[in-house]
Amino acid sequence: MTHQIIIAGFGGQGIMLMGQLLAYAGMLEGKNVSWLPSYGPEMRGGTANCNVIISDEPVASPLVTEATAVMAMNRPSLEKFEGAVMSGGLLLINSSLIDKKASRDDIEVCYIPANEIADRLGNSRVANMVVLGSFLAKTGAVSPASIIESLKKVLGPSKEHLIPLNEEALKMGAECANE
Repeated sequence: MTHQIIIAGFGGQGIMLMGQLLAYAGMLEGKNVSWLPSYGPEMRGGTANCNVIISDEPVASPLVTEATAVMAMNRPSLEKFEGAVMSGGLLLINSSLIDKKASRDDIEVCYIPANEIADRLGNSRVANMVVLGSFLAKTGAVSPASIIESLKKVLGPSKEHLIPLNEEALKMGAECANE
């Protein structure tokens, strides 16, 4: 199975972190992975997206032209990448920040109120983990446990206290996707 994923939003939403976590988790699970970040002219507030491939086969190119899944965290990202989802693919929309419905009916669409869920958890910065949890629940690309293991490596010992919050965000995102 090969997952070709585009994650997009604006700088500061944790877009690159989501991609890194997926790539690390894929490596932990012995899969072939690639992670290709792309930034707008400015980091925070500018557009950011990344391509992630997780596969049982060798990865020939890190570029994703036909995505099996797109995670759109803001409206410009939805407008730019909705067309990149292959027919039968998955589109996850952060409905907290995107007031527009998907225009396609040949794909599965999930509306995730990621910012509202993150605010309920007491930290707006975990909206990315809510969407990531929804993605994992829908695709099974990697396990939530591998994501948490990867997060421990990325955050380091000084931020280990944030692990339970991120675990809860993943769980709530998964619940939202399964509703």
